[in-house]
Amino acid sequence: MQRCVTRRTVGRVGHGPGDADSMKAKAIFVGGTSSHAGKSWMTTAICRHLKQQGFSVAPFKAQNMSNNSFPCSGGGEIGRAQVAQAEACGLAPEPDMNPILLKPTSDLGSQVILNGKLFGNVAAQDYYPMHDMLRAEAHNAYNRLRGRFEYIVIEGAGSIAEMNLKSRDIVNLSMANYANAQGLLVSDIDRGGVFASICGTLDLLPPQERALIRSFVVNRFRGDRSLFQDGVEFLEKRTATPCLGVFPMASGILLDAEDGVSLDDVQRQPGSAIAVVRFPHISNFTDFRLLPCQWISRPTSQPVEWIILPGTKNTIADLHWLRQQGFADWILEQHRNGTKVLGICGGYQMLGENIDDPGGVESNGPRSSPGLGLLPVRTILEKTKVTRVVSAKTPRGHSFGAYEIHMGQTGNASLPPFAILEDGVDGARGERVFGTYLHGALENPGVLRELFGIEIETLPSSTHYDRLADWFRTSANLPLFKELYL
Repeated sequence: MQRCVTRRTVGRVGHGPGDADSMKAKAIFVGGTSSHAGKSWMTTAICRHLKQQGFSVAPFKAQNMSNNSFPCSGGGEIGRAQVAQAEACGLAPEPDMNPILLKPTSDLGSQVILNGKLFGNVAAQDYYPMHDMLRAEAHNAYNRLRGRFEYIVIEGAGSIAEMNLKSRDIVNLSMANYANAQGLLVSDIDRGGVFASICGTLDLLPPQERALIRSFVVNRFRGDRSLFQDGVEFLEKRTATPCLGVFPMASGILLDAEDGVSLDDVQRQPGSAIAVVRFPHISNFTDFRLLPCQWISRPTSQPVEWIILPGTKNTIADLHWLRQQGFADWILEQHRNGTKVLGICGGYQMLGENIDDPGGVESNGPRSSPGLGLLPVRTILEKTKVTRVVSAKTPRGHSFGAYEIHMGQTGNASLPPFAILEDGVDGARGERVFGTYLHGALENPGVLRELFGIEIETLPSSTHYDRLADWFRTSANLPLFKELYL
């Protein structure tokens, strides 16, 4: 749908690739009416579209809350969504693209990653008094980026109208105002309430923030978009703001998910022979984006060939939850009956004999817990965090790339390794039991073939980014986009 009415114009004049202007980036802010409205997708799509137009462009998200992260090749750790956005821009990810990353360890606290490095575990009540310092760090990171690119596409978080958080806002309209960004509001029609979400969000904003939002989009529309034209006309008239486009529910595009909310939309495969336990504090569930599996929150009576324990940001707490839910006894019984068990990162630690956290690096809870005892290994959680990209080989010689993000060291002197690294070995292999610290291993079709005996066809990431740019171009009013944002 291309027809949209411009209610107001912007005085900024666009510029093309190579124009001399000291490379002080123009900023586009992508905010949402709610969490999971499609901000990350829209940001990635705009990044790819601008790159294809010949502009130098970079992504930025001041503060991200996600347990899906990735180590930058130059050092540091950022959210996976910003990694995807960097790739869409043709860039290597770097900490300045996501200077503040919060990795929840409980309902009341998070591990704080600042400028790519571990800052510490911070309770929610102690985090807010830090906002002045954190805001300054976010501004510094943005300033370092803006001197190198023509455009910065800034992603917000949650809703831009979280009124109780206005005074402490780091990532939404305070950041957009600091960057002098032109704002785009993303709404999700698939979940219902799109009229109230767009009108209500804009009505709640004070005039100076309301002026930052130049247009809105209706995202995840199913069916014939021309049937929503009267809806577009109502929203444009009611908000005095133009619609940039009605965007269809996209298919055939694979992007890294930002947080656990996305798991609710994962295609469920209840009959799958591979079951992945959905921990309360699950991390890096992008490990399983290629794997045909079922997610389980309680033991199943259906026979399975594999049980996978994924990563977690609070290993001891999730091990306690595993026992409360009856998983521990079920896993041991299934294993005795021939089921294979794989643990990744925190899940690997759980497979051992014991986990010790003498310094309380993951939480203020119990400092020690017995493991499931399926591997003769012991883990000590340490304050030094390992974050690195590695090259690995399977025992059969298949090469693959992976990455490590963990606080613990797991001793293993006798078992065959899960993989061979350039500087040593990783993990352990027992009798129908496998443990590894390597995130991303299961994102490699060769590893899936060797471990599970399944064939997965994949496309290069660049293909998915190009498809996303096509999705943007065919749905957006491009003349309006150029007028408002370039």
